[in-house]
Amino acid sequence: MTSDLIRSLIVVRASGHLADGQRRYPRWELTNAELQRLLEEGVGGVILLGGSATEVRERTAQLRRWAGKPLLLCADVEEGVGQRFEGATWLVPPLALGQLHRRDPGRATALAERYGRCTGRDARALGLNWVLGPVCDVNNNPANPVINVRAWGEGPDAAAELAAGFCRGVQAEGVLACAKHFPGHGDTATDSHLELPLIAHSRDRLEAVELPPFRSAIAAGVAAVMTAHLMLPALDAELPATLSRAVLSGLLRQGLGFDGLIVTDALVMEAIAGRYGVGEAAVLALAAGADLVLMPGDADLAMAAIATALEEGRLDLKALEASAARRQRALASTEIATSPAGPPNLPPLEPDQALALELVQASLERQGPRWSRPRPGQASVNLIRCDNALSAPFLPLTAPALNLPGAAGMQTCLLDRHSPSPWSGDPQAPLALERLPGVAQPDSPAVLLQLFVRGNPFRGSAGAEEPWAEVVQQLQTRGQLAGLVVYGSPYLWQGLRPLLATQIPAAYSPGQMPLAQAEALASLGVGDTEGQGGFTD
Repeated sequence: MTSDLIRSLIVVRASGHLADGQRRYPRWELTNAELQRLLEEGVGGVILLGGSATEVRERTAQLRRWAGKPLLLCADVEEGVGQRFEGATWLVPPLALGQLHRRDPGRATALAERYGRCTGRDARALGLNWVLGPVCDVNNNPANPVINVRAWGEGPDAAAELAAGFCRGVQAEGVLACAKHFPGHGDTATDSHLELPLIAHSRDRLEAVELPPFRSAIAAGVAAVMTAHLMLPALDAELPATLSRAVLSGLLRQGLGFDGLIVTDALVMEAIAGRYGVGEAAVLALAAGADLVLMPGDADLAMAAIATALEEGRLDLKALEASAARRQRALASTEIATSPAGPPNLPPLEPDQALALELVQASLERQGPRWSRPRPGQASVNLIRCDNALSAPFLPLTAPALNLPGAAGMQTCLLDRHSPSPWSGDPQAPLALERLPGVAQPDSPAVLLQLFVRGNPFRGSAGAEEPWAEVVQQLQTRGQLAGLVVYGSPYLWQGLRPLLATQIPAAYSPGQMPLAQAEALASLGVGDTEGQGGFTD
């Protein structure tokens, strides 16, 4: 039936938590009653976010029971499955390997494939059969607020080699990979979660820089490609890539010869939802050549609009049948999908902590002497900056960034975007230490500055607007900078590193998770009462 065909091309969003009350984003995550109804009616896939690894393993089994047939189950796990689901392996961001590729391309490529294998193994252990990665965007714009460290490289060669290695690794574990965001979201300073970016490059430039990683992923056999919510006038002056037949059917299918699954990026993102509406966006995406519609704002409304468009001749039934056939071929290639409905025979979850540690250590940078404990009686502050202290999974109560300085007697002050302004009312002014709780001390406290800065979806910037260069210089002039650790953005580190006096202990890690914190701080000797660091060069 046509209605069954339409439903199979929709992928909806759900929480990885089992109970409705645990949903973190109820605006986008369906209730269990809605989810069960849609799966029983034949919706073709679910994207999951939130929950522990153990819980998600139960959740995917539950979703399969409700569907009663093979189902695409995916997640945005670009930095290892543990990035999203606690208990699995959390790896450094891909751009860490892009940095390593400059020094040792062979090792970086081998690690990218191991990275993919680890991600595929963990995904399969949780019941997921589709990883929404690798990011194939070339992050050649340091101001990029949304791609940033998610990319595998800042140039097309590194991004192409490493993304292909990741694809091979994931799919060797019987899990689908997905190259994104086609035809390239790297050179933009705009976040498509919030607005529609414009990339004005010529076709020749796209061929030279943006497209090589996608060509490489396709040559590596990547199962799926995700679209980008971007305007590229050189390819289509009227419609964004997600809705453009010239981009999807012309460039991707015919030009690059890709015959796998084409999936839209989430249609609830403002770049699309704010301009085209739920139903029209779904119709235009399928008409352009997409096979799967990811996260429409209202699945029922999207399916009704698709049915109407078929009746009116705006959509071709044979094209949708071809999309459904691609979905079936992709499912048939995954080990999990061939299991009968009900709890599949999943392998045990065995996090690869050795790989996680190797990647952290391979990407860690440091300079200056070892850290010195504050002198007896001297006030000292552990000043941490993050985006949102209430939503920072890398900063649990046991986080080394909190506890190691605390063990050395430092008082922690947490600064985020919701804190009172520390810039004396002027974002461009140096840090006013007296405005921070616990910092206004009479003896000029020693300050350990820990900056968690990277591009993140919905943030709208890459953190470059904050005057950390002035802060570092101010603290050094006052003799108060006891040490600096940057987690995340290489661009912030590259900007601050030349400003540091030789006597300032400093470290940089692309990773922000507790393992990265422990290694970065240990490399400086922070919290080590015997003066022995845990860093292995």
